[in-house]
Amino acid sequence: MSSYIIEGGKKLVGETFVSGSKNASLPIMAASVLNKGVTKLYNVPNIHDTQMMIEILKSLGCKVKKNQNKVVIDSKNITKFEIPENLMHQMRSSVIFAGAILGRYKKATFSYPGGCDIGARPIDLHLKAFEKLGITVHQNFGKIICNTEEIIPTEINLDFPSVGATENIMLASVLTKGTTTIINAAMEPEIVDLQNFLNRMGAKIEGAGSNVIKITGVINLKDVSYNIMPDRIEAGTLLCSAAITGGEITLKKVNVNHIAPLLEKLTEAGCKIQIKTDEVKLKAQKRLKAVNIKTMPYPGFPTDMQAIMAACLCIASGTSVIVENIFENRYKYTGELSKMGAKINIEGKTAIIKGTRKLYGSKVKATDLRGGASLVLAGLVAKGTTKVENIEYILRGYENLEEKLNNLGAEIYMIKE
Repeated sequence: MSSYIIEGGKKLVGETFVSGSKNASLPIMAASVLNKGVTKLYNVPNIHDTQMMIEILKSLGCKVKKNQNKVVIDSKNITKFEIPENLMHQMRSSVIFAGAILGRYKKATFSYPGGCDIGARPIDLHLKAFEKLGITVHQNFGKIICNTEEIIPTEINLDFPSVGATENIMLASVLTKGTTTIINAAMEPEIVDLQNFLNRMGAKIEGAGSNVIKITGVINLKDVSYNIMPDRIEAGTLLCSAAITGGEITLKKVNVNHIAPLLEKLTEAGCKIQIKTDEVKLKAQKRLKAVNIKTMPYPGFPTDMQAIMAACLCIASGTSVIVENIFENRYKYTGELSKMGAKINIEGKTAIIKGTRKLYGSKVKATDLRGGASLVLAGLVAKGTTKVENIEYILRGYENLEEKLNNLGAEIYMIKE
C-alpha cells in the first residue's frame, strides 16, 4: 500500500504541462486489436490503467513495446479471444476490448469489469448494442460469451449517451459490410480522438463529437502512428490545485475547448484566466467564491471534475451546491474531507458545501480515483500534515502527479508501507 504525505499551506506557482489522456488512451489501445499489424502510439500516460491495458494486449497474444510515453503494439498474431478475469476486475475500461475483439474475430469472452466504486455502471447498454448488431450474448456464471457469424450493420439508439457503449459499438462496426448509425451517442472529446485514430487506420467514421455517429464498414485496416490527446481531467486538476492554494499557474499542452465548463466555473469562483491556443494561465484570488455545479454528459460539467472542484469549494466564501447527475455513489470522498474540517451535507444526489476558512491536516483514505485527487488538493491547502492512504486509486489516472505539484511549489511525497 502507498500513501501521499502532504505538508499544506504552500501556494502553487509556476508552469507545467498536461500529460496524454487516460480516457482516450484506453479505447485507442484496445482498438489496435482491429489492425492485423503494428500500431505506434505517442503521448500515452505512464499510469496503472495503461499498464493494465498492455497486460491484456499481451494476454491476447500481442507483442507490446513501451518506452516512456511511446507504446508499439503488434497485433498480427492474436491467439486468444478471452480477456483474463483478474485483469477485467482491476479496471472498468477493460470492457472496451470486447468490441475490438468482436470486430476482428466475431467472438469474445469476458467477465464483468471492476474499477472505482462510484455507483452502478452496468454494461447492459453494451450488451444490448451487441445483440442489435446480430451478436449472440450468453451470460454464464459471471462470464459473458459473445459470438456471431457476421456483424450486421444497423441503427442503434442508446437509452443514455454512454461513452463506453458508444466506443464499443464503433469498434465492433469498423470491419462490417454496411453502415451502422449510433443515435444519442456520447459526445466526449475522447470519442472524437477514437474516431480520428480509427480513420487514420483506414476506417470510415463521421459524426464523433455530435450525438449521431455513422460507421461505414471497411475490408481491412493499416498500420498507423498516432498522438493521444491531452488529458482534460488532469488539466482541470492542475488548475484547481493552483486555485485552491491561491496560486498562479501556466498550463501548457492543453486543449482549451475540452475544459470550457470548468474554466467557466473557476472564473465564476473569482479566478482570472487567460487563454491561448494550447495554454491556460490562471491566477487565483486570496479566497474563492462559492459556485453551484450540476454534472452532465459532455459538453456539460464533467462528473470526473466534481470531487476535485468540491475540494476547492470547501474553503470558498459562501455556500455551494453540487448536483451529481451521472453516478449515484460519487460522494464517498466527502466523509474523508469532513475529517479535515470540511462542512459538507449530502442529500441524495446533492452536496451542500458551506465554505470554511481553514482545513486541517489529517489521515484520510482515497475511496476512488477522482475522490482521491480531491483529498490531495485539500491536503495542499490544509494546515499541517495530511496523509492520503490507498493512493493506488490515484495512480490509476495521474502521471507523475506529485512531481508536477512539487515543481509548482507543493510539498508532497509518496511512501510505501
